[in-house]
Amino acid sequence: MTGTLDITINKTAKSRISEQDVNNVPFGKCFSDHMFVAEYADGKWQKAYITSYQDVPMSYATSALHYGQAIFEGMKAYKNDKGEVSLFRPMENQNRLNKSAIRMAMPEVPEEIFMGGLFELLKLDAAWVPTIESGSLYIRPFIIATDEAIGVKASETYKFIIITCPAGKYYSEPIKVLVETNYFRAVHGGVGYVKAAGNYGRSLYPTKLAQQKGYQQVIWTDSVTHQYVEESGTMNLMFVVGDTLLTPELGDTILSGITRDSVLTLARDWGMKVEERKISIREILTAHGNGTLTEAFGCGTAATIAQIIGIGFEGKDYTLPPVAERKFSNKVDETLRLIRKGKMEDKFHWMLKVL
Repeated sequence: MTGTLDITINKTAKSRISEQDVNNVPFGKCFSDHMFVAEYADGKWQKAYITSYQDVPMSYATSALHYGQAIFEGMKAYKNDKGEVSLFRPMENQNRLNKSAIRMAMPEVPEEIFMGGLFELLKLDAAWVPTIESGSLYIRPFIIATDEAIGVKASETYKFIIITCPAGKYYSEPIKVLVETNYFRAVHGGVGYVKAAGNYGRSLYPTKLAQQKGYQQVIWTDSVTHQYVEESGTMNLMFVVGDTLLTPELGDTILSGITRDSVLTLARDWGMKVEERKISIREILTAHGNGTLTEAFGCGTAATIAQIIGIGFEGKDYTLPPVAERKFSNKVDETLRLIRKGKMEDKFHWMLKVL
């Protein structure tokens, strides 16, 4: 961290931790005691404080509600057997948040605010970090435009907020996915490469249609030809074909996932062939037909590794090999878990100790 930050801390009068089993809560519905807030006005970040988690009064004319200036990040903190709390690659999240901010005409968040606020918040709410092997504290930093005005323009005021919630596994079971060839997630020149709130809103209807057909998620394809795979739901997408790990190359329609980068780093470190390039759905189904497609999975902060056991395309389902037989993705999942829990050497220096 750089610089110093003057944070006003107003601790909650009574913690709610005794009311919750943090090792057994639904994902994203149980929130920790405190939240961090920083306010932007007059061209600079100024007021910063931690207060009890609470509803925030807001005008119905608030700019974010009408014009979509809202961005966020997803990250996690972990607790090891010694009770120490650490973050996984947090600077990557700060960098990506600021990348999103630039694209959405919002102010960037300085390191002293992002990291300083995050550290103080985690120190207060360390008891909320689960201790079970599959548990973590999910962290949601976000920025919203707060001008009380109707009129299409960039807001002049903003709030940067961090909330946290204890979390277990995002997907309790492997998933079936439907290749989406009608709707699309992102277009060239758009905002597909940043974590803008609208990206997720536009995905809900196609996902709902897929779920009505018995799938848990979709595979997004390119908006021009619908031939090339891009992401799966809210995750980056990967395939093991023969001895090679395949994943779509990054561009302005694909989010640069931190878990994605971690998986690729491990694969290369283990001597595995890695290809980042355009991948057609026909190529994947051909590999399935000749038996060389052995693994397919999504990867992201919430799910880490989400195993794909079936792919639906043009009215036909393609079943993939059992999860137990998947050597690479299971090894990756276990390795990341052990690194995050302090049980394996952190050779890439991904973990940052908080306390």
